[in-house]
Amino acid sequence: MSIVVTGATGALGRLVIDELLDRVPAGEIAAVVRDEAKAADLAARGVELRVADYDRPETLAGAFRAGDRVLLISGNEVGRRVPQHTAVIEAARAAGVAQLAYTGILGGPEADFELAAEHKETEEAILASGLPHTFLRNGWYHENYTANLGAVLEHGVVVGSAGDGRIASAARADYAAAAAAVLTGEGHLNAVYELSGDHAWSLAEYAAEVAAQSGRTVVHSDVPAAAHLEILKGAGLPEGFAAVLVDVDAAIARGALAGTGGDLRRLIGRPTTPVAEAISRALA
Repeated sequence: MSIVVTGATGALGRLVIDELLDRVPAGEIAAVVRDEAKAADLAARGVELRVADYDRPETLAGAFRAGDRVLLISGNEVGRRVPQHTAVIEAARAAGVAQLAYTGILGGPEADFELAAEHKETEEAILASGLPHTFLRNGWYHENYTANLGAVLEHGVVVGSAGDGRIASAARADYAAAAAAVLTGEGHLNAVYELSGDHAWSLAEYAAEVAAQSGRTVVHSDVPAAAHLEILKGAGLPEGFAAVLVDVDAAIARGALAGTGGDLRRLIGRPTTPVAEAISRALA
């Protein structure tokens, strides 16, 4: 039996591997990767590499073993994730894995925005498979915002169309710690966790915190959805993805990402990382 992490060379996957290495021997961990060369550092730490590709279902046949505990990290290609995830689910079922944990989205079937659609279909496919499962419904990441701090400081503005909506985000490392907890612990089979930060904040509060920490003038500009879409397209985002982000802001305005139920804090056994700390690290 191994603990298997798919998408292991991605930003979240690497953090999950780090967390697992703090909890179990490296020989009990397997990383499913598309490019073995990109995972050389994981192999050097004693992690087993299993080469497979979400888009090539035939390669997944050897990715899992009977009794494995598997983390399916959702793909990042919006519009292609359902067939990709389905291929993983079918391979996991054929292998007879003991647990399939999945990183979905906060709200699950109640999430009413476009980005949630593929996550909801994936959860339905997992339920239909009959596999013992754990749904990790991740909220927004701090890094969704702090990754763009360079542009924010350059222009002195945080642009959005979420109004006064609040975001209960957490650090990517917090979500990774939660995944490691359910993969190494007991009592998580067929459980659902709504994961979010301890405190919700608005984009105006975010802009004020960036200004305070950077010593620069940074303001929040709330714009209509159509204008927001044009701004994102002008920044180089494909229209389809830009539209998804604008739709997420509409969901934030409705309160869809504001929940602070405490599941994440309870799983990781500590408070979640404050957004102010994430801003400090990004500025450094």
